Amino acid sequence: MPKKKSASKKSTSKISKQLKDIRFLLLDVDGVLTDTRLWWIEGTGWTRSFSVKDGYGIKLLMKTGVDVGIITAGDSKSVRERAKVLGISHAYFGDEDKVKALKKIMETTGLKAENFAYVGDELFDIPLLKEVGFSATVPHAVDEVKESVDYITKSEGGMGAVREICDMIRKSHETHSVKLTPPQKISSAQ
Repeated sequence: MPKKKSASKKSTSKISKQLKDIRFLLLDVDGVLTDTRLWWIEGTGWTRSFSVKDGYGIKLLMKTGVDVGIITAGDSKSVRERAKVLGISHAYFGDEDKVKALKKIMETTGLKAENFAYVGDELFDIPLLKEVGFSATVPHAVDEVKESVDYITKSEGGMGAVREICDMIRKSHETHSVKLTPPQKISSAQ
């Protein structure tokens, strides 16, 4: 796959045109939906902090007909519960080979790779970032990830970065008069 153009060199109008074809937003968890910090709670285990702002952005995006999924190398009760609360039915846990999850979702939905956006921040996210139609990361991502994406958010992970991407996709669809029907619930969370 050809190297992606640097996020700083893409114009807003080019990004908007690129986003009009997005039908599915995929998200990493640690560092994207969270700020990378973990807390140990005796009797409960490890937990994370999630942004309500990101959650509302996900809900708004899903109302437009763009589906949202989670692909994370980790697996925890708090992440599973967050996916459930947000109504995210495509959730894949515990595998660093994230392209494998993308292929499963493509088979289930019939969408092509160019219809997906992915937000990730770590080295094992790079193969998936290069596979999708639009890729983004957060400011604290490692340099190799920043060099591989179409866009770097202004907001930090767990602090509105996901909302920023959701709003960009939603507004691009409005600008380009993209009419989508809400996605069918075809598969359950894994």
